[in-house]
Amino acid sequence: MRTTLRTTLLAVLILLGAASAARAEIDYPWCVYGGQLGAAGDCMYSTREQCLASASGRSNVYCDINRRLKFQQQAVPQGRSKQQVR
Repeated sequence: MRTTLRTTLLAVLILLGAASAARAEIDYPWCVYGGQLGAAGDCMYSTREQCLASASGRSNVYCDINRRLKFQQQAVPQGRSKQQVR
């Protein structure tokens, strides 16, 4: 009985951990960079105004365009091969 209870509890904890680790795959256009945020920054702002409001009052941070979007490689247009694009 105890083994079944422990196994069930362990399974629930694993599932809860996996669910909380899921991330949204949205690249928002504005990020707060600097300070203790690291190189990735805090990229969860749809508008520049939202970003500026979040950065306001925090030392050593600034708003900028999301680097992942800024340096994203452009996709090859459909119907054209890579040889035709050159």
